[in-house]
Amino acid sequence: MGKRGSRSQSQLLGSLTKKQKKHLRDFGEEHPFYDRVSKKEARPQTCQLSESSDTSSSESEAESEPEQVSGYHRLLATLKNVSKEDEEEEEEEEDSVMDETETNLEDGDSDISDGEEMAAASAEVQSSVASPADPEGKDGHRPPGPSEEPPEEFTDTKHESLFSLETNFLEEESGGDSSPKASQDPFVQHVNTKLKEKEIQAVATNPKTTEQLKWPVLGQVVFSSKFQKLETFKPPKDIDLKSFHLQKPLESTWIKTNSQFLSGPQKSSSPFTPLQKELFLIMNSYRDLFYSERTALKNGEEIRHVYCLHIINHVLKANAQVLGNNSRRRSQKLGVGDDDDFRDQGLTRPKVLVVVPFREAALRVVQLFISLLEGDSKKKIIVSNKKRFNGEYGSDPEERPPNLKRPEDYEAVFVGNIDDHFRIGVAILQRSIRLYAPFYSSDILIASPLGLRTIIGGEGEKKRDFDFLSSIELLIIDQADIYLMQNWEHVLHLMNHMNLLPLDSHGVDFSRVRMWSLNNWSKYYRQTLLFGALQDAQINSVFNKYCVNVQGQVAVRNVPMTGSISQVLVQLPHVFQRMEAESLASVIDARFSFFVSKVLPQYRDAVMSHTLIYVPCYFDFVRLRNYFRREELNFTHICEYTPKSGVSRARHFFLQGEKQFLLLTERFHFYKRYTIKGIRNLIFYELPTYPHFYSDVCNMLRAMSRGEEAAWTCTVLYSKYDAQRLAAVVGVERAAQMLQSKKNVHLFITGER
Repeated sequence: MGKRGSRSQSQLLGSLTKKQKKHLRDFGEEHPFYDRVSKKEARPQTCQLSESSDTSSSESEAESEPEQVSGYHRLLATLKNVSKEDEEEEEEEEDSVMDETETNLEDGDSDISDGEEMAAASAEVQSSVASPADPEGKDGHRPPGPSEEPPEEFTDTKHESLFSLETNFLEEESGGDSSPKASQDPFVQHVNTKLKEKEIQAVATNPKTTEQLKWPVLGQVVFSSKFQKLETFKPPKDIDLKSFHLQKPLESTWIKTNSQFLSGPQKSSSPFTPLQKELFLIMNSYRDLFYSERTALKNGEEIRHVYCLHIINHVLKANAQVLGNNSRRRSQKLGVGDDDDFRDQGLTRPKVLVVVPFREAALRVVQLFISLLEGDSKKKIIVSNKKRFNGEYGSDPEERPPNLKRPEDYEAVFVGNIDDHFRIGVAILQRSIRLYAPFYSSDILIASPLGLRTIIGGEGEKKRDFDFLSSIELLIIDQADIYLMQNWEHVLHLMNHMNLLPLDSHGVDFSRVRMWSLNNWSKYYRQTLLFGALQDAQINSVFNKYCVNVQGQVAVRNVPMTGSISQVLVQLPHVFQRMEAESLASVIDARFSFFVSKVLPQYRDAVMSHTLIYVPCYFDFVRLRNYFRREELNFTHICEYTPKSGVSRARHFFLQGEKQFLLLTERFHFYKRYTIKGIRNLIFYELPTYPHFYSDVCNMLRAMSRGEEAAWTCTVLYSKYDAQRLAAVVGVERAAQMLQSKKNVHLFITGER
């Protein structure tokens, strides 16, 4: 067997030309173009990575079928006997080296059998293409700890091939024209926009040009751009669903999915509500959008429906373009199709990232995806791992305490499963949805900021991965205000790792990657949709700093004419004291100094007992708590980390007057909404993040009303850098007067009879 195998190897070596031998020596394999099987030209053999390539090589060997090893793989094993000195010789000495190799093979020096050679070559190929382990695990979750059982891996081998973009082609039943080709399609116009190097360099220095328009529903809409051109538009009165260029089957499924928000004559005239129509016009133009009036109680679900429509429309168009080009390349001859016409992908497959705060929100997003793809069709779509998903992201109604009474807005936010640590990959292809897909085989990623932070990692960590963010084309950050109550640093960490060049190739075909993605310009083509319930400086900063879309930005900037102080029902004098600060960075220290020197001495008298100090920032809370301890003041405190028993003791001591001061954090109020009884004096160390929290806390005074209304006081600290929060509490006109006035103290009285 050894000699017979050696002769076959020598015949293969002898049939090679000088160029082929040089390529074999330099690269360890014969050039795929010259690969011959039975002396006939064959197509280049490509090594396909399985979707479970992030697992170890031993798992892939056990699960995969034996590979057919071609001639140049056998040659690769044969060349192991060539010395390093021979490999470094010049081209004219190649023939002698090859001849020596052939002689040794014929003399029986090689005792490697054909089977062993094939196994060695196969193992080497597998080791050469094996990708590093995916830190998030095969199902998109973090690796299990020592006490945790490993999560079940995706085993739906029956439908595995349905979700591969590389091996699928455009279905005939979906129509040959389903691939977006029309020049009027906003998707095609956006991805085909060509930028020049000069334009990219000028973005950093160009001033932002803005223009403000008044829209019927959205109100004040501000268009802005850092690129040379700034195009604005107003919504038309009547719209045709076909003008949005929706991908099949969305034109029919959207009407049924959105029917719950349509009523009366509007249902027959338009498939969108007035708010949805204006939002989708902006989304479909691929401009960045910041909408700050999204509330869970009022229009949250209405907005969720319309951005899910935009997501599915984008993914179906992008995948249809890839599958259509696959069909075109298959129909063309060998060696044709490497031009720029086939550049239709990013450096990695994930193209949409949806950031939501709780698992319940992720559940509703996935349910909308299924509804939009299925509609009223009798043919159900394939949803892999649906039962597992419903179990992990659903909730049990019996777990919620039956007698829990909370405000309506609290019930709307904290409904269902409120776990905030999760991430899941979703692949969509050919009327099928695969849940728990590996990140690098997913089209859509749905995650919380904490779930992304644990996989992105930090500097110096061994296991970290953020390559899956490199080619995100559509970023949706929903309920951004809630992240202020969770950890805003996670959002900033995510934005700092968006659209960076990947550290690994992840099996990408670079001939199919768009040029602007190869040039590391993906952030200029990423559309960001930001939805929140309030105007906040930190949210505005993210939108202004990280959103540099070439199509421009659109922000809805409606100023509140009436503030939340009008919702205070108790008769109470509100004293607003303005403090001076030289810069935004010095506000924190200036506020603390002002409070300690000017405000606190007025309340240290025993007469001013039952004083609640409302502190929005946790770091300010820690600073005040430490100061109160040093000064040995009679106080207690409640924060989001206080155990339930500690909360009960603090509330009891404060109610009975045993503790003069109570420090309360805003996050505790956000997550618990307890009514603090016994308040007589109220201090807002800083204006609340949510405007309605101001009236909520003020109205707590009437919880234990015993005819003490005349002695109640309320003091609020603010600076010129709190203009947005001040306007939300007292109204924009009063806020402007208070900020421009020479007086530093302003008085309001609510509940006058």
